[in-house]
Amino acid sequence: MNPSSLPFEPEHNHDQCISEALQQARRLCRERRQRLTPIRELVLRMIWQSHRPLGAYELLPALADAGFNSAPPTVYRALEFLQNQGLVHRIASLNAFIGCPHPEQSHQGCFLICRDCHCTLELESEPVQVAIRNSAEALGFTIEQETVEVVGRCANCQAGTQRDPQ
Repeated sequence: MNPSSLPFEPEHNHDQCISEALQQARRLCRERRQRLTPIRELVLRMIWQSHRPLGAYELLPALADAGFNSAPPTVYRALEFLQNQGLVHRIASLNAFIGCPHPEQSHQGCFLICRDCHCTLELESEPVQVAIRNSAEALGFTIEQETVEVVGRCANCQAGTQRDPQ
């Protein structure tokens, strides 16, 4: 992620961020001949409302408010679709989901997660992935799934100036 576009920076245009993510999702689904149904799009929009990972149960009230079935299987099916299309990532340590800023490329996730404000940033992680892959190969280990989650404190929380990224 480009440091000038960090979600907690004053110049970050969050409405544009959401709009671009939804436009990209629509385009990719069209190209892949997949259906971005209204409920899937709503779940994706809600996930992009914040740069903090959201759990499935946090999404249920908004589904109900929008007139959709708000049973957990409904949201989990939508999240599974979005994950399969690379539009969201699951943050395992938080059992939550975050939007992917570059879903057009198949990649593994590498995330910086602030333990205080939970703002989460996806890193371009090719060097990290190469190091993990090389280490695994040297040990005869076959990687089936890889997600790197680094927990710490963002600069704003360290300085006591955390700004809401919405």
